[in-house]
Amino acid sequence: MKVFLLMICLSVSGAALAEEPAPGPQTFAAEVDMRLSVPAAEQKRYARRLATALAEAGVAEPSVPSAEYFALVDRSPRVQAVFLYWRSPLATWEFIGASPVSTGLPGEFEHFLTPLGAFEHTPANPDFRAEGTLNELGLRGYGVEGMRVYDFGWVSAERTWEKGEKRSARSLMRLQMHATDPERLEPRLGERHSEGCIRIPATLNTFLDRHGILDADYEELAREGRAPRVLLGDREPTATPGRWLLVVDSQRRARPAWSPRPQTRAGSRARPASSATTSSSSTC
Repeated sequence: MKVFLLMICLSVSGAALAEEPAPGPQTFAAEVDMRLSVPAAEQKRYARRLATALAEAGVAEPSVPSAEYFALVDRSPRVQAVFLYWRSPLATWEFIGASPVSTGLPGEFEHFLTPLGAFEHTPANPDFRAEGTLNELGLRGYGVEGMRVYDFGWVSAERTWEKGEKRSARSLMRLQMHATDPERLEPRLGERHSEGCIRIPATLNTFLDRHGILDADYEELAREGRAPRVLLGDREPTATPGRWLLVVDSQRRARPAWSPRPQTRAGSRARPASSATTSSSSTC
């Protein structure tokens, strides 16, 4: 019996034995410059939303306890935020940090509501890197050169630009999470402004990329000697990567103080919206 128990213990990976997230909240605070100060009660509330979203999507917990990261987006127009969590081997949730985002703005041509649900980050939908070139509007839609574009594949989403019976029609859109134009669009994070994709701060993009926060499947290929080209050669990957992006809608009736509008956020450089910056497919 003792030998059998020892074999079980040895079969549990180092990731499963992790007692604390690495990187943790302190590293997030040091590396991500656009952060939200989420109160402890809200951190717990969103952890419950995350667990519920996983269950509703049918994402089963592993048979062997393991630690991993998750990204949770609240698409509510009064929140517009992404929350990073780490699930410990004991199935407790550790809050890592939060940042403002922009999700789908309804009403504009070819704009979708960012879909709800659980979306797996897998090399089956290969990521790529921004070229950093200006589009016809003078915008860097994916951010500066080298920013990683996280691709979650084709998903069903609600179209918002049609009227009448077609108003709630659904069709496929390519769900991506990425940085955006640093001068004109990043300051607008915290309000709906995209065509359906999820825009995030550049420093958060770098944090996710450098530490492989959602790269469980990508790092598995790297261990097999088949590292995808998108992976950085000098990355510092976590030992407990995840693979899931969850999108929820809290349907808040009022904007919480911890998630201020872009115009009121300290140091905001937000510029007035224009039809040009909300209607181009290259500004996803």
